[in-house]
Amino acid sequence: MNKLMNAKEYEESLRKLKLKVYMFGKRVENVVDDPIIRPSMNAVAATYEYAHKPEHEDIMTATSHLTGKKINRFTHIHQGVDDLVKKSKMGRLLGSQTACCFQRCVGMDALNALSITTHAIDEKYGTEYNKRFLKYLGYVQENDLTCDGAMTDPKGNRSLSPAKQFDPDLFMHVVEERPDGIVVSGAKAHQTGAVNSHEVIVMPTITMREEDRDYAISFALPSDAEGITYIMGRQSCDTRKLEGLTFDRGNMFYGGHEALVVFDRVFVPWERVFMYKEYDFSTMLVEHFAAYHRQSYACKVGVGDVLIGAAQTIAEYNGAERASHVKDKIIEMNHLNETLFCGCIACAAEGHREPSGTYQNDLLLANVHKQNVTRFPYEIARIAQDIAGGLMVTCPSAADLASPEVGKWVEKYYRTRDDVPTEHRLRILRLIENITMGTAAVGYLTESMHGAGSPQAQRIMIARLVNMKHKQKAAKELCGIEKGDQVS
Repeated sequence: MNKLMNAKEYEESLRKLKLKVYMFGKRVENVVDDPIIRPSMNAVAATYEYAHKPEHEDIMTATSHLTGKKINRFTHIHQGVDDLVKKSKMGRLLGSQTACCFQRCVGMDALNALSITTHAIDEKYGTEYNKRFLKYLGYVQENDLTCDGAMTDPKGNRSLSPAKQFDPDLFMHVVEERPDGIVVSGAKAHQTGAVNSHEVIVMPTITMREEDRDYAISFALPSDAEGITYIMGRQSCDTRKLEGLTFDRGNMFYGGHEALVVFDRVFVPWERVFMYKEYDFSTMLVEHFAAYHRQSYACKVGVGDVLIGAAQTIAEYNGAERASHVKDKIIEMNHLNETLFCGCIACAAEGHREPSGTYQNDLLLANVHKQNVTRFPYEIARIAQDIAGGLMVTCPSAADLASPEVGKWVEKYYRTRDDVPTEHRLRILRLIENITMGTAAVGYLTESMHGAGSPQAQRIMIARLVNMKHKQKAAKELCGIEKGDQVS
């Protein structure tokens, strides 16, 4: 019977893991309750909780094509265009409720990309990767697991292929083949939500050549498998979370995290290996995953909703909401944000069925959408900071406001309107700071730029996928250079 976990059950499932996590040079003994990590866990928990809300059931859950049972959409394989559209709507919903990265998209996108690629490998080579994958997928769905999709290698010297690096571990690779499985070494960088995951799904990060055969691997492991170590990344203002529930945190409830995940001679049983040296399929896996994940940046639209709401609120608190330039800036923020939503819905609506039966979004439109994501959130953030004013980064702390000595001065001099408490003004300013400069900026701005590949990666795909000859043919026919079917 499929288990559709709620937030509390998800939290308890994490407590059973034996993760090896380091932060600030020390081992984290209690990952779930660590004050810096906990907000990111809360964000993942929201993906479980919202699946139980009747008003969101249609987009938060799906019907498994394996069992016919209701499952969390984050474990679903897209069975039609409707699934792809609902995926985007789910991303916007959760982004608007958490104002941060909720971390399950990468695993969902990895599952869907592997469903396509394993089928294609089997068709060519007569392997049984898809059978293994479907068994693994059933396990993920049955237990409603969160998966970390691990694609990005450290890469080392970017001018050299994986096989030519001075240190072979700079790309994940096979170091030993055994009758019962393989042993791998390497690392995966920038791993979103890694320590909040039950499983790690590893994929190659670039197109591999024949000389890179040992690097063309994909597999899945429990996140607490022997030999895996997590080194937590730092974020701006992260230690504010150690100060308790003060409004200096900005976002009082949610957050994200990234980690370097090190694999030190880790054993992988054959039943969890989904690609083994089929280097000629590395491009397919990377490109299908990238297209899915570039669509997933619907989440930035949801975070944008929160930031726009915060900008409007601070304008009202400052008494500036009627100024024509402020009104126009709010319009521009909404225009940019809704344009992003158009992109992720468009690439979903233009999706198609792959031979495996999985529906893939439109690769060209997914890359166009993500290219816009590398730009528009930065402009939305710039406008929000413009409207907020400099106090966003110079205001005193919550402790100063509460101070018996100076609190009265903070209260007096940072008050704007009679009906707006000073604390409310400082709270909304801290939220804007959090989204545009603090811990949430990782999941909104930097992730918008580099998540799912750098901006140049999307431009390369756009150039590759655009049918330029079709455009040229239309132009030449209309001006008479070539004969077309036009009525004379």
